Amino acid sequence: MHPKLLLFADSPLVEIRPGLIIWTIITFLVAFVVLRWKAWGPILSLVEEREKQIQNAIDSAKRERAEAEKLLSEQKTAIAEARREASEMMRRNQAEVDRMREELIAKARKEADEARLQAQREIQAERQKAVAEIRGHAVELAFALAEKLIGEKLDDNRHRALAEQFIEQLPRAAQEQERLRP
Repeated sequence: MHPKLLLFADSPLVEIRPGLIIWTIITFLVAFVVLRWKAWGPILSLVEEREKQIQNAIDSAKRERAEAEKLLSEQKTAIAEARREASEMMRRNQAEVDRMREELIAKARKEADEARLQAQREIQAERQKAVAEIRGHAVELAFALAEKLIGEKLDDNRHRALAEQFIEQLPRAAQEQERLRP
């Protein structure tokens, strides 16, 4: 045998003693039963409880994540809807502004046309008034001239008739003179 092994052969640790082996097995079984009864049950129940808590936390986190994703999706949808509504409002407002601008332009044109027509009517009335006034003065001048030329006084009606006839012929005479000019 090997010299080192011989050293251990005399040692009491390597000796086989059947009584010690039986008491060691009995002690191990008693310790195992006591530990199983007093320690393993509570330890396993604590481990199981902790496992349940962890699983509940995981499930809760999954639910919260799903809910958060759902809320995010809803918010994205709401934002898209708000943008669409804002775009629609802007389009409607622009259409309303354009319509109002067109109405104002049409109204301004109508008022300008009415003012122009009114001005033309007033000008025409003033022209007729001025022509009538000029005719009146022309008649009076013609009376005065005729009186001086004839030297006698004609009756007023005859005088007026002659003057009006003379005034009516004036535009024709003016047109003929225009034609005769070189």
